[in-house]
Parts: sequence; structure tokens; C-alpha cells
Amino acid sequence: MRIGMLSWESLYSTKVGGVAPHVSEISEALARRGHEVHIFTRRGDFESYDKINGVHYQRVDSDSSGDILYQMDQMAEALYHRFGAVQQLFGKFDIVHGHDWHPVLALTRIKRDYGLPFLLTMHSTEWGRNGNHFGYGISQEISHREWLGCYEAGLLIVTTRLMQEELMRIFSLPKEKIRIIPNGIIMGKMRRGLDAGRVKEKYGIHPMAPLVLFCGRMSIQKGPDILVEAVPRILNNRHDVRFVFIGEGGMRWECERRASELGVGDACRFLGYVSGAEKEELVNACDLMCVPSRNEPFGVVVLEAWDACKPVVATEAVSIINNFEDGLVAYVQPESIAWCINRLLANPEEMVKLARAGCNRIETEFSWDHIAEKTEQVYIEAREKGHPNP
Repeated sequence: MRIGMLSWESLYSTKVGGVAPHVSEISEALARRGHEVHIFTRRGDFESYDKINGVHYQRVDSDSSGDILYQMDQMAEALYHRFGAVQQLFGKFDIVHGHDWHPVLALTRIKRDYGLPFLLTMHSTEWGRNGNHFGYGISQEISHREWLGCYEAGLLIVTTRLMQEELMRIFSLPKEKIRIIPNGIIMGKMRRGLDAGRVKEKYGIHPMAPLVLFCGRMSIQKGPDILVEAVPRILNNRHDVRFVFIGEGGMRWECERRASELGVGDACRFLGYVSGAEKEELVNACDLMCVPSRNEPFGVVVLEAWDACKPVVATEAVSIINNFEDGLVAYVQPESIAWCINRLLANPEEMVKLARAGCNRIETEFSWDHIAEKTEQVYIEAREKGHPNP
């Protein structure tokens, strides 16, 4: 099949967050299965066209002025015209596959003008990013475009059952329109051989001190404040534990202030945005990963921890963990997070057991080749539901 993949980010254009590796890595896996994949995305610092790892990158210039809605309006206009030009050059597309709300205006025009129904993968919702509430102003318009994309799409793909239920609840979508395919990771992508003690020393942490790592946006959705509130309860149990928060966002300064108020500022390191290499170092040097999300469409950071063979404590918002089998699942409460972390730090054998179980799931459930095969089946179903090309 000739597949058009529309996204505002990828690994080889503009990279913002977790959608970038998903789009590039699923496209590469589909290309390995013999499909012709074109990613339509923003140009960033790259050329307008490349072929990388078997995938065609069709990049457009984008306007960085104005608010996010204006930027996406301009991007959608450029993607629409580039799609038409590429289709004239390469031939008609069999499948159009968009990601999140950003390219929805381009997707609906392609559907209308070229008669090509599209699929949409929803990686998250504005409702979830706002802490399970609808917002106002720009946020309200983003939610509207999410609804529009979900309404106009022939089929939807989500990564977890919880995300399926969220879309059904907030947009009144029928269950039969939504397919669940998990996110993935390239096995060995995160694991590094290093001296964990030396890495800890770089941040003023004793090499033998347990290190708990938070990795994600500093936002209400990801719940860094919940972990901050749990810190005193963990230090009361073991005084030498240290906490590193990596990620930027509006809650960073609030979390730093609250850690100081609680008297645990010395035990916390708020690093903000870090490079990919620094993140890999910290994931491999930490003793456990904490994912205290209030809303979590999937949780790629869990796969990254498992790939590095690290145990995970997460909230019940993270649905991919089997409690007490490959991680510990807490309530969305500081007391529960603290209980789980204290339990693991007191039981090193359990930490090893959970980490190994998670690592084993990477190969069996979360490889991109396995996920590409499932995605291909959805493409076939979408073509049968629509009007396949002659």
C-alpha cells in the first residue's frame, strides 16, 4: 500500500514529544513490510525531501508566529498542497493516516477533495492534558478539532483501553469505531552500560543512594506534584533516597516551591529539559521510575524503563502495567505512591523481578514489527469499509 502519514512532528523533522518516535518508527516498520510510506510533516532544520530508513519524508515550511492554532492552520494548508503534489508524482494513496488534532484540517480537505477516507491515531486529548477537564479559548478549539477528526475519520486507533473509553465518554464515539494497538519501542533503544554511581555523583547524589526518576512534562496531567507530596513519606522511611525530575512545563516552579515548603528541596533535583543522551544516562542510572500521572494515554516512559530493565511505580491511570507482576500500580494519591516506592526500596529482589518481567514484555508485545502487522490489518479493514482504489 501507498501510505500517507500526516503529523506535526517526527524524528527527522520537528521533534516535540512522544508522537515523533511513534510516527517515524511505525513508518519504518511498515516500510519493512513492503509498504511505501510518506510522512507529511513540518520541515524544521531538514531539507524538504528525504528518504530515511525506507521512509519518504515530505516536509513543508511552517510559520512559527502566532498561537498554536494559527501555526497548525498554516501547517495544514501546506500539508494539503504537498499531499496533492506528491500524489501527482507518485500515484494515488491507498491509506491516509493522521496523528492527533494538529493535521485534522488537512485530513478533512484531503477526504473531501480527493475522496480518500482517513484513519486517525489519538495519542492524547486536550481533556486529559487539562487534568480531565475541558478548557476554554484555544483549548476549547483544540478539543473541537479533536472531535472533528474523530467524527470524520473512518476508523480510530488508540494505544490503550483507557484511551478508548475516554474518547467514547467525552466525544460520544461508538466502541466499534475504535481499534486498540499499543505503542512500541525499539528493543535496546534505552539500555546503556554505565557506572550508575558516577552518573548520580554528577547531580550531587551519593553513588549508593537510591534514585527515583520522574520523566515527563511538568503538567497537571503527568502529576509531578503528586510525587513531590509523596517525598516526605518516603524520606521518613529511608532518609537517603533522592528524586530527579526531568521535563519542562508550567508546574515546574510550583513543584520546586512545594518541595522547599515541605523541607525536602535538598532531596529533589529539577533539571528541566535535558538532551536525549542525558535522559538515557538517568534512566539507566536510576533505581526505579515513577509515573504519577493523573491521565495517561499510554506511557512510553514505562517502556523506556523496562527496556533499561528498571522497575516502575505508576498510578492506575497507566493501564499497561500488570500490578505486582511487572510493576506496582498506585492510586492517584501521594500516600499510595509513597507506599509503593517504600515497598520496592525495601525489597531489592522484587525490584529485579518486576524489572525483568517488564523487559520480557518488550520483545513479545511492544516491538514495532508486531505493532506494524496489527496496523496493517486496520488499514485493510479501513479500505474494505471505504472505497478501495481501482
